[in-house]
Amino acid sequence: MQKKLIDLSHTVEHGMITYKGLPAPIICDYLSRKDSRSHYTEGTEFNIGKIEMVANTGTYVDSPFHRFADGIDLSELPLESLVNLEGIVVRAQNLGRAISAKAFKDVDVKGKAVLVHTDWARHWGADQYFEGHTFLTKDAAEFLVESGAAFVGIDTYNIDDTIDGARPVHTTLLGNKIPICEHMCGFELLPDTGFRFHAAPVKVKAMGTFPVRAYAVLDK
Repeated sequence: MQKKLIDLSHTVEHGMITYKGLPAPIICDYLSRKDSRSHYTEGTEFNIGKIEMVANTGTYVDSPFHRFADGIDLSELPLESLVNLEGIVVRAQNLGRAISAKAFKDVDVKGKAVLVHTDWARHWGADQYFEGHTFLTKDAAEFLVESGAAFVGIDTYNIDDTIDGARPVHTTLLGNKIPICEHMCGFELLPDTGFRFHAAPVKVKAMGTFPVRAYAVLDK
């Protein structure tokens, strides 16, 4: 029986803005199909693409190195911390901007990928996406650590309140080697439980963040 797959990632496109103040990706040909023809027999052509972008583009995963100079980087993240995780969705659409530990009190998060559904992804591509976003509080992050969460994802602009320069949620989660995924989408298509979560970024040395194709595999 074929299992259902749910894509939880935004599409990376030329010129799109993920984070205000960071440059948009530039996607172009390194070798065009036309120029490739001289390298092959008649009727054979290829495209070799080129992309220039910052790591924080589209839906991306943060490793501890993103926050800490001595933290593990993308290449050192254990696969078991990123793929085939039991997933759970915490519905937080009606809890206001600041999502506190109360949102998780009655949820078993131990060993799970915790996906926080705020519905902020509905603003993706609009100016509103960058202002007044929902976020987790420090006590929420501390509760997730203490409760044994394995991974935390959110469908909003930043898991922290961007007004707070200390970035307590990044600091708390990444300080405890819990990967973070931001700018997610599609949580409305998921059941609260009953799925496996996958979000493995490219294995890059000396980088803390990279885009990812996050997805869920439904059990039924």
